[in-house]
Amino acid sequence: MGFDTTRRGLLAGGAGLMLALTLPIGRGRAQVTVAGPFAPNAFIRIGTDDLVTVMSKHLEMGQGPYTGLATLVAEELDADWAQMRAEGAPADDKLYANLAFGAQGTGGSTAIANSFMQMRKAGAAARAMLVAAAAQEWGVPAAEITVKAGVVAHPGSGKTSGFGALSAAAASQPVPEDPPVKAPADFVLIGKDRPKLDTKAKTDGSAQFALDLYRDGMLTVVVAHPPKFGATVASFDDKDALAVKGVQMVRQIPSGVAVYATNTYAALKGRDALTVTWDESKAETRGSAELFEAFTKAAQAGGTTVEEQGDLAAFTGAAKTLEAEYHFPYLAHAPMEPLDAVIEIKGGKAELWYGCQFPAFDRPTVAATLGVPVEDVQINVLLAGGSFGRRAQGSAHLAAEAAAVAKAAGADGTFKLLWTREDDIRGGYYRPLTVHRFRAGLDDAGKIIAWENIVANQSIMMGTPMEPMLQGGPDSTSFEGSTGLPYILGAKRIGWARMESPVSVLWWRSVGHTHTAYAVETFLDQVLEAAGKDPVVGRLELLPPEATRERGVIEKVAEISGWTGRTRDGKGYGVAYTKSFGTYVAQVAEVQDMGGVPRVTKVWCAVDCGIAVNPNVIRAQIEGGIGYALGTALHNHISLAPGGEVEQSNFHDYPMLRISEMPAVEVAIIASEADPTGIGEPGVPPLGPAMANAWRALTGRAQNVLPFGGATS
Repeated sequence: MGFDTTRRGLLAGGAGLMLALTLPIGRGRAQVTVAGPFAPNAFIRIGTDDLVTVMSKHLEMGQGPYTGLATLVAEELDADWAQMRAEGAPADDKLYANLAFGAQGTGGSTAIANSFMQMRKAGAAARAMLVAAAAQEWGVPAAEITVKAGVVAHPGSGKTSGFGALSAAAASQPVPEDPPVKAPADFVLIGKDRPKLDTKAKTDGSAQFALDLYRDGMLTVVVAHPPKFGATVASFDDKDALAVKGVQMVRQIPSGVAVYATNTYAALKGRDALTVTWDESKAETRGSAELFEAFTKAAQAGGTTVEEQGDLAAFTGAAKTLEAEYHFPYLAHAPMEPLDAVIEIKGGKAELWYGCQFPAFDRPTVAATLGVPVEDVQINVLLAGGSFGRRAQGSAHLAAEAAAVAKAAGADGTFKLLWTREDDIRGGYYRPLTVHRFRAGLDDAGKIIAWENIVANQSIMMGTPMEPMLQGGPDSTSFEGSTGLPYILGAKRIGWARMESPVSVLWWRSVGHTHTAYAVETFLDQVLEAAGKDPVVGRLELLPPEATRERGVIEKVAEISGWTGRTRDGKGYGVAYTKSFGTYVAQVAEVQDMGGVPRVTKVWCAVDCGIAVNPNVIRAQIEGGIGYALGTALHNHISLAPGGEVEQSNFHDYPMLRISEMPAVEVAIIASEADPTGIGEPGVPPLGPAMANAWRALTGRAQNVLPFGGATS
């Protein structure tokens, strides 16, 4: 749907004021405009009922953008928090681009960071227009008007008004070109704890997910996917499937064989009755052991240099050299809501409803699959029941499959594509299997004089629609966190060996940092121990003077944890530090030995993420990240049996963290006036190495193969 960036007007039916705002990359000021009648693509909608609705350009999948973006608007609008609402913005790449990407999408913990000034400017503009309308209506100077907690007032005359009564008149006011925003000292809402806007709806069941959506005449569709990655359909027999009551048709699509039925049960029974012969000529037939062997050889070969400093000949003069190798398995994302989407084809146009994380990729994918113009594809972005990267499909495979299902039906209709838990666990788009090799050289005084780290894994972005974003360089998401370390490590080389496999891989919560933080921080801990250094003191000594924020979180976590060393009272203590997505995080884990198995009883965390828009959300994301990381480190791996088939299928063999396993968590948020950075992912990376360091301190055993619960290679 088009959007005229020069028009301003009233909403039809007196719905009130709608504001849209864009802040293109490279521009120093905001451009605020009023949308025309019925235009859905606006950031702020002020109704005659005084409610302020913020259209969130970021998918709400539990990380809190509805609340965060609404807070930014409410702060500058001087609204009352009780009148704030939020909805998912529709697909519109021009209006709703993520300023970090230049395209509409949610990821990389960028929601608040890229929207911080953009949404504040929108709120400030709306406030200025409401004040101008009140001044005109009351015949008083605008400078004498105040706005507080959703009430516009002129103290001199005693006149007051809510936003709704002024919204129509405000819509005709000139739009401020670059409205001023508050200084941090004047914040009323930013920096204060508030519950999430969507909590009540998710609690009482009124929140709508794609799984909840049913439309008249809709068919439910499930797809039989190949059991091995890279395999394709050779032939199929649908006679028995069509005999299942409720099954309407069976169609071959690029990703497998689709079964269409009047209900979910029939669709699943019909799929079970299919007979499919698979062409495995291009399939992955290696098991995990063979893959690790190949990746290890590549890491031993040295890879391609991605970061280098000094001369590694320094190793020849080392008094002591330490080496280590780490193996990380494929990991599924396992969000609570598996993949699902509703697509409706009518008159050559398509409309979709689902938790869409990257409309910028999905919308053109649907259009290309159906052979229609992009403007004839509408995506309604619903809430998503988690993602952890799963819905950020680099190849837009869910959107492509939904469109293929609709196209193969051969007629207008409405179709709900469902993936079961088993489909999702076995379906790929995993965190890449990874091997790290390290060596470090120490001089006679225990100083690190040389450091080398080789990473071997598949690329997530290369060979996909995102590859142009790399601008011809290597895929830094494969080794991020191994490069750019703040520590002084002497001569240094980081290498990357890009591996190939038909197994599909994807971003996973904290992406490269999820394995690099573990490998770097556990190996560094061993090196510091070999040098006779305390883990906290040793890390601080390795930081240059300018690393003030790094130093701040390490010192803070040592303070709140009462750090006295690696062990005390029969418990082990480990520390780890990482910077990911612009955010500095240090954690200390307290670990007990429960019959040869680590039990994390408490985690302390210090986080510096710039201005804390909502400390409650920050703490929740850190706590959730710790739980997610702990469950993964203890239990999770995706393994391929010899021949290439995935061995896991559901939560019985890919278990989530039990509530009894969740440690107590104490979070200290560092006060800052720096611009906000990410928070959805940065809590994940330090937990694994902090736990492993505590476990090694307690037992003397290094854990270089994950998960703790069982070897994967």
